Order: sequence, then C-alpha cells, then structure tokens
Amino acid sequence: MKTVLVTGSSSGIGRATVRRLDRAGWRVFAGVRKEEDAAALREESSPLLEPLMLDVTDAGAIAAAAERIGAEPGGLDGLVDNAGGAVAGPLEALPIEDFRRQIELNLTAQLAVTQAMLPAIRTARGRIVMVSSVGGRVALPITGAYHAAKFGLEAIGDSLRQELAPWGIRVVLIEPGSIDTPIWSRGEEDAERIFEDAPPRMRELYAATIERYRQVIRETAERGIPAEKVAARIQHALETRRPRARYLIGIDAQVMARLKPLVPTPILDRAIARAMAFPKPPDPDS
Repeated sequence: MKTVLVTGSSSGIGRATVRRLDRAGWRVFAGVRKEEDAAALREESSPLLEPLMLDVTDAGAIAAAAERIGAEPGGLDGLVDNAGGAVAGPLEALPIEDFRRQIELNLTAQLAVTQAMLPAIRTARGRIVMVSSVGGRVALPITGAYHAAKFGLEAIGDSLRQELAPWGIRVVLIEPGSIDTPIWSRGEEDAERIFEDAPPRMRELYAATIERYRQVIRETAERGIPAEKVAARIQHALETRRPRARYLIGIDAQVMARLKPLVPTPILDRAIARAMAFPKPPDPDS
C-alpha cells in the first residue's frame, strides 16, 4: 500500500487531494492545523486516512510529523507540499512582517517539510509534488509577495528535481491558474486589513486599485475551476510512471504562461492593467 503526506489538507486543493487519494486506496497522512478539521476528515474518509496536526511554519510540528511518518516501515511514497496562502496588498504599502510571513508560509516551510520527509521518501524512493501556481511564472499587481514566494518555489522545485534525480526521486511542480478555493476570500480580507492599517497617503494612492482588486478576487472565485481538477492532476503526478516536470492547469494558466515569453514586457503590462481595469502605465515615449 502506498503512503502519502498532503500538507494544507483542511480545505481547497489539499482537502480535494486527500479525499481523492483516500478513495484510490492510498494510506493518506493529512496535515491540518485544527482538530475540527481533523475530525471532519476522519468522518468523511476511510480508516486508512490519518490526520496529522501540522503547522508547516512550526519546526516542532514538522519534526513530530516526520517521526510519525518515519515509523511507517515502507517509507513515504509521496509528499504533496500544498500548504500556503495569499497576503494581498501593494508592495509599497505591505507591512514587511506580512511579506516575511508570506515567504515563510509559501516557500521556506515547503523546503522545511521536504527536508524533514526526505529520509522516508528515500526509503520508498518516493515522489515530491509541489503545488506552485502560474503565479510562479507571471506576476500581477497587488499580490507581489505571493508571486515572490511562488517564483522561489519554482526554483526550489527545479533544483530539487536535479539534485534528487540520481536516487530516482522525482519532483513535480503543479501550476494551477484560477481555482475556486477559500484562498481568494482570505486574500480579499487581507487586502482590506492592510488597506485599513495603511497611512492616509497610501489609502489615497491605492483606493481605486484596491477596490478593483476586490472585484477581481470575486470574479476569479466565480470562474475558478474546481479544486478536484487539480487533485486529479496531483494524483496523476504521483502515480504515472513518467511524470512531467510541470503541469499547467486551467486555460488562463496555459494562456498566461505561453504568452509571457512571446509578448514584450510593456505590452504585457498594459494588457494586465487593462484586464484588471488598473490605471494604465504611462507611454515611455510621451
């Protein structure tokens, strides 16, 4: 029986993934931060699923999870680094502690969990799946901290893939576009908090931009593809004999990733500003 650890299993992509893998007969360790989330997963899953209290920013919790999983005789066949979140706000006004928290949660913690689980992964010659984003290829306004973390995760995934290849350990990056998950509503709440706490001059400069961002968040949630589609691709990445290094998921992800290398940066900037109804950058020739 194959075993897998999925971080960030309380909602969204993580929850859809553990439910799908549980139905497929995997022995699933589901990382959660709250006991009520653990109880909900136990109720809707098979006895093979075991919730683990795992805050990926807590070194002690990571060590405890590694000790529990290390007790499995066959090792760990799969690790899905999924935990994360979005802290929204213009970089000029974003408190630096919020920026650090974003990097810690979406980047540093992913490597910390991976390092801790690698002994068990080596035992099984398992596989690492990192949930990145098309936002690790294309950066948009207001979510610069999120993009910084995801661009970094892309680099970590590339380096790990090359470093671990001699031992037959495959590393896969999952790059969704717009997904219908709670991350968007939480992102809107963060943007509101940061805007309210910002100095009056920052609120004056970015009021229209923040209001448009709120609309974009709502529209994104409405058109986002179901988390189950991402979960299906994660399962494929874990089970297929020869997984690809990257999987782009969603039409918007496909379009954005393929256009970026072909479109000059000033034109792309203007297209993004137009799509988000943000103020247009000035013409450099004017």
